[in-house]
Formats: sequence, structure tokens, C-alpha cells
Amino acid sequence: MRSARGPGFTCSCRINWTQPPASSTQEMLTRRLILRGRFTIAAKHHITIAEVYESELVDIEKAIAHYEQAADYYKGEESNSSANKCLLKVGHYSAQLEQYPKAIEIYEQVATNTMDNPLLKYNAKEYFFKASLCHFIVDELNAKLAIEKYEEMFPAFADSRECKLLKKLLDAHEEQNCEAFTEAVKEFDSISRLDQWLTTMLLRIKKTIQGDAGDLK
Repeated sequence: MRSARGPGFTCSCRINWTQPPASSTQEMLTRRLILRGRFTIAAKHHITIAEVYESELVDIEKAIAHYEQAADYYKGEESNSSANKCLLKVGHYSAQLEQYPKAIEIYEQVATNTMDNPLLKYNAKEYFFKASLCHFIVDELNAKLAIEKYEEMFPAFADSRECKLLKKLLDAHEEQNCEAFTEAVKEFDSISRLDQWLTTMLLRIKKTIQGDAGDLK
């Protein structure tokens, strides 16, 4: 059979073989799981999507949104430990994006959830510490009041190295003393190694001291 198309005919239609992004595929799967009432599995899918945005697509705002959604589903299923893990991711990135009120709320919430748990209460001081640093970046007086509140809520926090460091930093900041601030951080770091998040927050606080050189060395 002869073709009805002439010899000069060129097909202009193209078939798109491109696969949809992994995040889009996961989002479709997640919606189906929610419709079936399978919230724990849906939460895991939201975490997977968040990790894609976090590492491959580097869209932290979207990663935060998916971690929040996962936390909500875990809470609905009373999987509080899993919910807290997701919330801590939200707090971590919110502070990095300078969304301090949101980060403070989350760290306080998780600290309150864990301080009465015999297996997890040791971690509460870390979360109160992080909330205090976020307060400190916003306002020195806010930090003082927050630390006093946390000490009342969780007496073990008052005796922690984290709380003692905060008080030294408050004194140094009040005196506008960069050297005292740096020495307090170095002393703490020599025993408990500071991670990148803590270093970033401490540098942001230190930059509010007049004459700051911009590092912790």
C-alpha cells in the first residue's frame, strides 16, 4: 500500500518520554494512600518527598512543608516519636531560613513532649538550648526570659552545660565583649563538638556585638 503522505512530508509531532520528577510521582502515591486512610505510609512518603527537595532539588521551603505534613499524619496515628523527628527537621530548617518564631515554637513543643519521658528527657535540654539560641538572635531580653522559663519547666536544664554556656554568652553580649563570647564557645566546643547548625546560630548572635570579626576563632 502506498503512503498517503507525500515524499516531502515530515512528522512534526513529538512523544515526550521524560519521566515525571520523583517528587511528583511520590505526591500522587501519597494522595492515593490518604484516600485509603493509610496515614502512616502516607507520612513516610511525605518524608521521602521532603528528602528529595532537601538534597536533590534544594528547595528547603517545600521540604519543610512535607515534613510538617508527615508530622501531622504521625500525630493523627499517635506516633509521637516519629512526629517529633519530622518537627525537628522543620525547626532546623526554619531557623536556617531565619523563621525564628516558628523554630522556637517547634523546639519548645518537642522539648515539652520529651522532658517527661524517661527515655527521651535527656534530649529536652538540647531542644531548649536551640530554642534559646533562636530567641537570642531575635532579642537578648527574650533569651533571658526564655531561659528562666525553661529552667522552671525543666530543672535539669539549669544544671546543663548548654544553659551555662547561654548565661556566659548573655553576659558577654551585654558587655559587648567579643573575646569573652568566643572563649565561652571554644570552651564548650572542646567538650561537646558544635555542629554546623549551632555554629551558624552562634555566629549570627556574635555578629550583633560591635566590633565583631565575623568568626568564632
